[in-house]
Amino acid sequence: MDSLFKGLFDTDLITVISPKNFLICMGVSLVIGLMMAFSYMYRTRYTKSFVVTLALLPCVVCVVIMMVNGNVGAGVAVAGAFSLVRFRSVPGTAKEICTLFLAMGAGLIMGMGYVAFALLFTLIMCLVFLIYNRLDFGTSKNGEKYKSIRITIPEDLDYTGVFDDIFNTYTASYELTNVKTTNMGSMFRLTYDIVLKDTAGEKKMIDRIRERNGNLEITVSKQTIVAEL
Repeated sequence: MDSLFKGLFDTDLITVISPKNFLICMGVSLVIGLMMAFSYMYRTRYTKSFVVTLALLPCVVCVVIMMVNGNVGAGVAVAGAFSLVRFRSVPGTAKEICTLFLAMGAGLIMGMGYVAFALLFTLIMCLVFLIYNRLDFGTSKNGEKYKSIRITIPEDLDYTGVFDDIFNTYTASYELTNVKTTNMGSMFRLTYDIVLKDTAGEKKMIDRIRERNGNLEITVSKQTIVAEL
């Protein structure tokens, strides 16, 4: 049985992993992956493909580290290439990237044979992850004041400072971020990032803008903040 699992290029200087230890490491890695997946799913929007990947990633990294026979540098390089595959086509959020790094870290520890350390690391990180989600850590208290507003105006209306007096009344700050022609060039669509003084005055602000843009389309949405890593 031992000779069956021996590599073709193994030498006497290389320690061959026994099938029993191999299965133990794989089994514990799968348990670790499930723990991380369930922790991520708590109060978080997720996709099936991502949580399945998260559940399997520690086991994949663990096997890679074991198969490079202790060469951690080569193992990390290969496992790092695996983690980048998903983000070549679909951009990942900072939270998703961090979770994948945690899964890779647990798999790396497991692949080096430290079963207890891998379990302890996973338990601590999952607990911290759950606490942060429960407390809504990092949630902006005044996030509802940050809005993006898109205003359609006719082409004969000069958009330079046309709404400044309105924004000065209802917003703490505002910025024109985009100007786009629409409807075969007969209209302009202006995009502003604004910070409301009082959310209760949002409708009054929209009503005043409607009077000035001829009751054309106005869209107000939550301001998107892009985190760069």
